Amino acid sequence: MASSYVLCNNNLFFPPSSKNGHLSITPPTKLQFQRTPFVKASKKQLEIVYDPDERLNKLADEVDKETPFSRLTLFSPCKINVFLRITNKRGDGYHDLASLFHTVSLGDIIKFSLSPSKTKDRLSTNVSGVPLDDRNLIIKALNLYRKKTGSSNFFWVHLDKKVPTGAGLGGGSSNAATALWAANQFSGCVATEKELQEWSSEIGSDIPFFFSHGAAYCTGRGEAVQDISPPLPLDIPMVLIKPKEACSTAEVYKCLRLDQTSKVDPLTLLEKISRNGISQDVCINDLEPPAFEVLPSLKRLKQRVTLAGRGQYDAVFMSGSGSTIVGIGSPDPPQFVYDEDDYCDVFFSEANFINREENEWYKELISTTACQHPEALQTFE
Repeated sequence: MASSYVLCNNNLFFPPSSKNGHLSITPPTKLQFQRTPFVKASKKQLEIVYDPDERLNKLADEVDKETPFSRLTLFSPCKINVFLRITNKRGDGYHDLASLFHTVSLGDIIKFSLSPSKTKDRLSTNVSGVPLDDRNLIIKALNLYRKKTGSSNFFWVHLDKKVPTGAGLGGGSSNAATALWAANQFSGCVATEKELQEWSSEIGSDIPFFFSHGAAYCTGRGEAVQDISPPLPLDIPMVLIKPKEACSTAEVYKCLRLDQTSKVDPLTLLEKISRNGISQDVCINDLEPPAFEVLPSLKRLKQRVTLAGRGQYDAVFMSGSGSTIVGIGSPDPPQFVYDEDDYCDVFFSEANFINREENEWYKELISTTACQHPEALQTFE
């Protein structure tokens, strides 16, 4: 069952421009608006007729005449950390990490339309609680692109959100990277992907990763991205399970004790995964202990998934700073997620590893489904 849109821009209409969430560039067509009925005053009053939509439709026609296309629909995938080592605390307060990032098939759909406005972007979404102003990474990314290139394009953006927030899946970072890539398409690709990647680190440490081809060994704060060939088969199934509670990244790092982290060389982990595939011993996440301290129920969830999934999952681990638990080897959650009231609000999704082709953006896999709980029947297509 498809999720419903909540449009925050009155009278804004996004005509279908893609199938299955793939990148779609549609020929110029007139932006459409609902006509506001004219209101007439009483007999003793002066009749005033004002149609603001007429002016906007004329502006929209001008936009379509001057640009090769005016609408773009893109898939914005999330990521998991197959392993995550924290190696040092820096003088600037950040931590150095070493991690294998990989994009997966769960993601958002973002629709971009050129706006006749030359002063402001407008963002709408299908879920509550997502900021729609310049606190949102999409708006930050569009502002950054204009700052770096001098572009005068502004956009109407609709975010069809499927990736849960506070999950350790990099959903917001992916949205920002997707917005930068989209803005560059509208401007005729005046910036290289390398430039987009470098610029993106100014607004988020995880954003540069999404300009890799889907698999990367990331160091520094996460912004130092070494693009690598996919070390794992893309058809390995997995399930992503996120409880209703989110983990605060700041709180997790406050509880981190470097003397209690793993001592395994992260390059050794990368070599083992490339050679032998995924197993429990290589899926190390140094942020698990502090995250479990912040959210004890998350530790219980991982333990229960591990016990219930013996023979079902090759590895069970937390992604990023939480609170998503990943089970590699099966797309199905354990039965207790269906049966027990304590997990009635849990989000889960099947997923696979994905990558992208050179000079193309990520594409949605048709089979990926995500839901909150079977009783809610909130499945996305």
